[in-house]
Amino acid sequence: MDDLVDAMIQEGTLRTPRIINAFRAVDRVDFVPDDVKAQAHLDVPLPIGFEQTISQPTTVAFMMELLSPQPGDHILDIGSGSGWTTALLSHIVGPEGSVLGLERIPELVAFGNENLMAHAIDNASIERDGTVLGSPRKAPFDRILVSAAARTFPNELVSQIREHGVLVLPVRDAIWRVVRIAHQPSIEKFNGFVFVPLITES
Repeated sequence: MDDLVDAMIQEGTLRTPRIINAFRAVDRVDFVPDDVKAQAHLDVPLPIGFEQTISQPTTVAFMMELLSPQPGDHILDIGSGSGWTTALLSHIVGPEGSVLGLERIPELVAFGNENLMAHAIDNASIERDGTVLGSPRKAPFDRILVSAAARTFPNELVSQIREHGVLVLPVRDAIWRVVRIAHQPSIEKFNGFVFVPLITES
């Protein structure tokens, strides 16, 4: 994994020391099924079962840099899959922070939590997503990361981040960075990405 991390640093995809440290500490090989472990250090998306994938490392790194998680943050990770992004975030926010992962597929909820336990992570957990997008009961969050593509922008997530909090998510084939500022969010869009679709119905 170090060679891939070094390449992402050289390319400028990874820039922030605490995010770089998380990528070095949390190896993707521990978050993929056995049959694709040999490919875990390649910069490609990989299947994790149930028609879901774990995103390629450069895409995850790009989104983490946009999200800019801070030590002590309270973060929501929607579409946590095998738990890799949840584990990366838990490392970044540290013991004073917390990460809640949400996943709709029960088998992946179990797989993700097993992976977190294997890394002795105690400031993060993964729950099965409900019929309401996000987690309004546990809001507001400092940051929200979404790892599956919405067909239209989900406005309900903006209300779940704090003032000046950050939401990073794919909408169709673009990644959006949204900063909550009163009633007029600041939005940046970055085109040219492909994700599995965000499932919003039960």
